[in-house]
Amino acid sequence: TGPLKDMDFFIPEGGGVRFVYQFTSEPPAVSFKATGEKDGIIDIVSKTGILYLNGSLDWETKTIHKLQVESLDENGNVVKGPYTITIHVEDINDNPPEFEKTKYTGVVRQNSRTGKPFMQVHATDRDDPTTPHAQLRYSILHHFPNPYGEMLFEIDSVTGEISPSKTGSYYLDPQKQDTFTLVVTVRDMAGMSTNAFTSSTDVIITVKESLWKAPPTIHIQENSTQIHPVNITKVQSNEPNVIYDLFEKEKLPRLPFSIDQNGVIYVTEPLDREEKDTYVFFAVTKDNEGELVDKPLQITVIVEDSNDNPPVCQQTLTVIEVQENEGEGSNIGTVFATDMDKENTLNSRLQFKIESQVPPIPSSNLFFIQQDTGVLQLMSHSLNKRIVSNYSLKVLVTDEVFKTICDVQIHVIDINDQIPIFEKSDYHNVTVAESIPVGTTILEIQATDGDEPGTGSSYIIYQVKEGDPNNTFTIETDPETNRGFLRINKALDFEETPVHNLVINATNPEPLVPGVQYNSSSLTLFKVFVTNVDEAPVFRKTVYKAEVSEDIPVNTVVMTVEAYDPEGDTKIVLKDVRGKHTQYLACRKRLFYKISSSSRRWRCGRLVAGDVPAAESQKSKTALTLQLQDVNDNPPLLAMDYPAFFCHPLSGGERTIIQATDADKQWYYSTFTFSLADDRNAINNWEIRKVNATHAYLSPKHSNFEEKVYTVPIIINDNGKPPLERKVNLEVNICSCSSENSCF
Repeated sequence: TGPLKDMDFFIPEGGGVRFVYQFTSEPPAVSFKATGEKDGIIDIVSKTGILYLNGSLDWETKTIHKLQVESLDENGNVVKGPYTITIHVEDINDNPPEFEKTKYTGVVRQNSRTGKPFMQVHATDRDDPTTPHAQLRYSILHHFPNPYGEMLFEIDSVTGEISPSKTGSYYLDPQKQDTFTLVVTVRDMAGMSTNAFTSSTDVIITVKESLWKAPPTIHIQENSTQIHPVNITKVQSNEPNVIYDLFEKEKLPRLPFSIDQNGVIYVTEPLDREEKDTYVFFAVTKDNEGELVDKPLQITVIVEDSNDNPPVCQQTLTVIEVQENEGEGSNIGTVFATDMDKENTLNSRLQFKIESQVPPIPSSNLFFIQQDTGVLQLMSHSLNKRIVSNYSLKVLVTDEVFKTICDVQIHVIDINDQIPIFEKSDYHNVTVAESIPVGTTILEIQATDGDEPGTGSSYIIYQVKEGDPNNTFTIETDPETNRGFLRINKALDFEETPVHNLVINATNPEPLVPGVQYNSSSLTLFKVFVTNVDEAPVFRKTVYKAEVSEDIPVNTVVMTVEAYDPEGDTKIVLKDVRGKHTQYLACRKRLFYKISSSSRRWRCGRLVAGDVPAAESQKSKTALTLQLQDVNDNPPLLAMDYPAFFCHPLSGGERTIIQATDADKQWYYSTFTFSLADDRNAINNWEIRKVNATHAYLSPKHSNFEEKVYTVPIIINDNGKPPLERKVNLEVNICSCSSENSCF
């Protein structure tokens, strides 16, 4: 109730008949009159001034009604007014959303990008768009079939755009399933109210084969004379308006390929197979932000060979030696040539032919070459060094297109019919100390050979034939003079061999001709006397190893080392003062041991009794390795990187992780068990659950905790032998937390 004046009323639509307002009259006014947009629904009681609705307002029909109200006296004259009365109709959610189509169809390509829309559904709602009544949210209720148990498609809840899910991008395959039916729902009230209206529609999706696939291997003929660039293949993305590009699998000075924005790939220049026979690179697609659209495709290009390389002689001049007594058919050598064209093809197949022989004596076809192998053979038993000592051959080497001449020089060499003869049959002896360095020359010897110099028939090889079973000596030959140098090859040992009686022979690398044999003229004798040198003792082993437990008592023997004197017993000559009696006495040397180490934890026992060693005594060293075995002598303990805490107030389900560690050696893996101590408060308030071998969860049993620090007694056991146990008091802080979930 109130006096007549301009007024605004906000009335929800629907609701039927109702009173809105009562205007009070002021004398001389006795009645009221209303005009304007009453639309048969809004009116006023003339005598009482009650503004009322005789039906329901509808926001969808009209959102605002404007009326003019005035007060009248008994004669119907206007006392006050007219005043404007505005009725605003408020929307209620009385309209369900409606899809624009009863059924939608769409097409998606195999391997399409996750989250990339390929179609869209759209719905409308007649309610007020400025209110949640018309705010729509889309979702996929289910799809048929669903072979993987996960949605193959996803929908943008606001826009209604449908795209492949991550699972769908991987699994969609028209060969397995080419059609899917999606049930898509739309809800008003922004999908947040249980009283929201819901509508649904079917979306039929057809899966088609991916357009983005690698082309088959491309074959390009080398040295092409076409005008470049040349179109060699094409790729196509599943999505439009992408940017195509190539990148290399391997870094090259240049990549002779390009791609245009239609996906056409070109070779940009002629290729050379001998430079590179295979190219592997990738085609990629990107969006305008430079992000990859499709997975990279591997492109393989094989360069096909053409016959563009001539045969090449492996040597500028091939030199072959052949003895004058070689028989017909003998293989005397091989002419080698190569071709850079593709191996095992007709382009690289080589054939050989003798073009000329100089001199043509005793015939012009003295030699024969195998056509496909280049192997040279004698045609007859006709070589004679005294008549012709050298032959020159021109060998023609051809492939299907090219030809090359290779030069061959054949030297006829003398046959080995002379044996080496020593200048001395006995080189007597030499005396050397057993400490003489390896490699020292102790004798020079000389033999001569009557065969042709500079050939295998006259070159002399010296060897110790007898008296050197351990290869203690070696003999090297000077190739210019055939002089031999006898050298020490291994260390001498007086105790093992004080005298070496050597028999040395001289031979040729070329075999002797039948009927000729080596005899005593090719042998010589030589003696080597070895004198004794005081040698250092020798340990029985180069390395001594032992394992002991770390808790062994002091003075425990951990290992025994042993050495010996390589000279054995030393003979001492004793004479009486008159010199009439001589006696030999064997005296064993004493050995003394000492540990050379900075560690004071070990000591060496007195292994041999005797005097303190003399200053000039010999010494040797060996390595002692003592491996300590761990003993389970350290109980486990907590290893926490941060203090344990829970945010107050607790909401339930909280837990923190605790970790144990152990200072003892862990052979394979540590295993710890966690439990609460036998404490009533701990058992009532906390629980522990094992996570793995080294970690456990600590959780509060309830949420009724105060803000303070609690002490939780925990028992930790290890898996050692014997197992050890430790009780630890873990402090747990129940605290107010910051927005980063950490204690203030």
